[in-house]
Amino acid sequence: MPHPLDRPLWNALTGRMKAHAIGDNHAVRLDPELGVFLAAADDGPESRASLDRLAALCPGSGLIELEGGAMEDVLPDLPVVSRSPCAQMTCSALTASNAPDIEFQTLGDADAAEMLALATLTRPGPFRARTQRLGGFIGVRREGRLIAMAGNRMRVDGYTELSGVCVHPDHRGQGLAGTLSRIVVARVLEGGEQAYLHAYAGHEATVRLYESLGFTTRARVTYTVLSG
Repeated sequence: MPHPLDRPLWNALTGRMKAHAIGDNHAVRLDPELGVFLAAADDGPESRASLDRLAALCPGSGLIELEGGAMEDVLPDLPVVSRSPCAQMTCSALTASNAPDIEFQTLGDADAAEMLALATLTRPGPFRARTQRLGGFIGVRREGRLIAMAGNRMRVDGYTELSGVCVHPDHRGQGLAGTLSRIVVARVLEGGEQAYLHAYAGHEATVRLYESLGFTTRARVTYTVLSG
């Protein structure tokens, strides 16, 4: 039986996150204000046509498929900006930690502009004007300014994604990314699910950080970014 994370975007956007998707039975796309993700049902002509339509409608889409899988090269008829290997990592239990507690706050619509600005500066991955509405975001402020955050994004059966983890360059090296990630993941685990994430395979320090929290690499995927 296929694992739900073998096709995380298709399974999320036709399952638990269907309310946030546009498209049809052949291809789906996350609401452009929430994110960039796009997926096709299969490699048939109807799916390819629907994929092309959604990609043209929403420039700058991104696809995530298993490396070497049947869907890795099923792409819309648009220029490709980049193709990046990523580690798909999962966590069923956090490691022990002696990190000090930090003061954090729940982030929401009122924080949207600051969240987008921080994500644009630090580039943790695709982040859009209303990504915070996907839920679970928390952040740290210093002198009234948002300097770090982490939250949730895509959801499939039994798994919720850790995403949007970023720290302002002036405040790195203080353990904020790891501590905020622990809090977000702990909430996922307390809800009876596992956490997962995608990290650029070439960012070895990032992969090691998540390994230190209890994540292990489940598979390698390819993240494809389209023009727009």
